[in-house]
Amino acid sequence: MFQSFEVTSAPQFGKERVNVLRAAFAGLNIDGFLVPRADEFQGEYVPKSAERLAWLTGFTGSAGIALITQEQAIVFVDGRYVTQLKEQVDGTVFEDGDLVGEPPHLWLEHHGKKGFRLGIDPWLHTGAEVRKLQKALEGLGGTLIFLDHNPLDRQWADRPAAPLGRVKIQPLDHAGVLAKDKLETMAQEVAKADASAVVLTDPSSIAWTFNIRGSDVPHTPHPLARAIVHADGKAELFLDKRKTGIEEEAYLTQLSSLEAPASFDDRVAALAATGAKIMIDPEHAPFALAERIRISGGTVIDAIDPARLPRARKNGAELEGSARAHLQDGAAMVEFLAWLDGTHAETVTEIAAVEKLEACRVAVGERMQNPLKDISFDTISGADEHAAIMHYRVTTESDLAIADGTMFLIDSGGQYVNGTTDITRTVAIGTVPEEQRRYFTLVLKGMIAISVARFPKGSRGVDLDPLARIALWKAGADYAHGTGHGVGSYLSVHEGPQRISRASTQELLPGMILSNEPGYYRPGAFGIRIENLVHVLEPSPIEGGDLPMLGFETLTFCPIDRRLVVTSLLTDEELTWLNAYHAETREKLSPLISDEKALEWLKAATAPLKR
Repeated sequence: MFQSFEVTSAPQFGKERVNVLRAAFAGLNIDGFLVPRADEFQGEYVPKSAERLAWLTGFTGSAGIALITQEQAIVFVDGRYVTQLKEQVDGTVFEDGDLVGEPPHLWLEHHGKKGFRLGIDPWLHTGAEVRKLQKALEGLGGTLIFLDHNPLDRQWADRPAAPLGRVKIQPLDHAGVLAKDKLETMAQEVAKADASAVVLTDPSSIAWTFNIRGSDVPHTPHPLARAIVHADGKAELFLDKRKTGIEEEAYLTQLSSLEAPASFDDRVAALAATGAKIMIDPEHAPFALAERIRISGGTVIDAIDPARLPRARKNGAELEGSARAHLQDGAAMVEFLAWLDGTHAETVTEIAAVEKLEACRVAVGERMQNPLKDISFDTISGADEHAAIMHYRVTTESDLAIADGTMFLIDSGGQYVNGTTDITRTVAIGTVPEEQRRYFTLVLKGMIAISVARFPKGSRGVDLDPLARIALWKAGADYAHGTGHGVGSYLSVHEGPQRISRASTQELLPGMILSNEPGYYRPGAFGIRIENLVHVLEPSPIEGGDLPMLGFETLTFCPIDRRLVVTSLLTDEELTWLNAYHAETREKLSPLISDEKALEWLKAATAPLKR
């Protein structure tokens, strides 16, 4: 199994650990300390050795930060994790904080004491984060203190060792472009910026640039590594050789020098000492890196990671691979949903559903000779009221039976060598209340609106986001998450800079893959989400129009539960789209289904809907 269901509750030693941390403040000359979820690589997933926030507080969500002062201990999370925070963290020790409405820098502005001295580990915070904290503290007459060691690490006696996950070469037929060509293009960008070099700190950028994949963290196949790419085309890759075999080492040494990770700091300092102008991404690089460059005599050039946008714009091979991966994944979903539909209600639990879906993905992968490498994130398997928790993570303690007369939400994905998938389906278990069918249809209307959208060059995610919400808004409802996130090519399931959300100002460009996932959640009652992945198409003319328009092509094929659709709420265009989508789903997936019962289920699940 790729997913664990172990119960993670408030740590037995939470109070003790906080008190030991506080006891170190006097020697460090600080009044408080920040403990982020992030590691030195700023990734969504971190290795066991970097789970400092979980070790201190018990909270295991993918976004959060703790502020520890002598008087208070606050854990800041966003709306996805409010329920999880209450379940995992000792409320007698830690207070709840709002990561969106009042993150630490705003909390300090509103509640910090005059002269407050805040300590941070500068390797765990980006330059952008540091600037916000400094501004907040300046208003208090306070100071941000950059510590030369992390005090948590000194008290974490049984801290796991850093990972040594094996690195594999990503074949050219999946990568689409040779690594040497990517490095040449990157070097040209560095020279164009009048810089000496760029430092790559995002492991996904390392993986994409060098056409390698790793296994250092759960669910995201990138290696924890850094690189320096020089304007003259030379490259240095800071990757532990114990992660490579003979073939991988031979491949990488043709592209760059292979350096020990421990030498990275000194190498950057030596380069800076020559007066070099060095590009780094302030949104993703640790603040300590920029400081090291400045202190050593170099010049920092703030620039977007040069791999970030090209990585987001998938080439033909990546798009073709993703399409194939989604068809395979769709076949696994059909076999799972057919099994779920044919199993007596209340004999299946949330965990049993996760295990069955994973087994289907494994079986289809073996049959199609394209094995499941990993899940792309911990599956969200929510029955009844659990579906209303947007990022619910089932454990042995919370596991519910999927009861008759309720809706069941399952949000999951797979990592395949040719693509990353992410799909959510909400299905009826028996007959559900008419109100729930109504909200399901309103969510579906939003998903269809994104699917059929046409938009001019220059449009951003923020411009499209209202299309997915308008039907819900008219009903006096909304959802508290973005409509879509970027997705990598056998990389992170949450990839930037592309998004469809209220805050996304990134232009949507051809080749970008995004999720399309509106939802509705009624706490304590039910939750709905319908999600497909789409990719941005090149602009094309519209008959009678003045401008060529971009649009989306759907990658995900899997039935949408017809039983939950109130056809009277759909326009003719929406009903036509749904029937056409189901016809295409049936055509594409039928040849991939080996089980006769599942095939019959697919035919019934994709039959045309009529008013």
